[in-house]
Amino acid sequence: QVQLVESGGGLVQAGGSLRLSCAASGIIFSINAMGWYRQAPGKQRDLVAGITSSGSINYADSVKGRFTISRDNAKNTVYLQMNSLKPDDTAVYYCYAHVVGVDWGQDDYWGQGTQVTVSS
Repeated sequence: QVQLVESGGGLVQAGGSLRLSCAASGIIFSINAMGWYRQAPGKQRDLVAGITSSGSINYADSVKGRFTISRDNAKNTVYLQMNSLKPDDTAVYYCYAHVVGVDWGQDDYWGQGTQVTVSS
């Protein structure tokens, strides 16, 4: 019913930049929140950045000042601009959305994940 499609991952040298995109499609009444999580090998999946439909934003301490989350509500799309990348940023990045359906039901959805690898 709802699909999140991610793009923008890849291999980058330390200090470089990448921009991730995630577009939600399907039968959607509204999206209360979207965000990005990441998971490195052997570690849990942690929140990187989140944004609500009203514009409230929060970041993990490790990315503050380097990453910027933004969204286009009309396109149901969220972006993550990643600057000054470090090897510790290497992980699979997952898009997340909290969706309100046309029947007023609420569900969580995840993207397929996109690999970000930062070389030293």
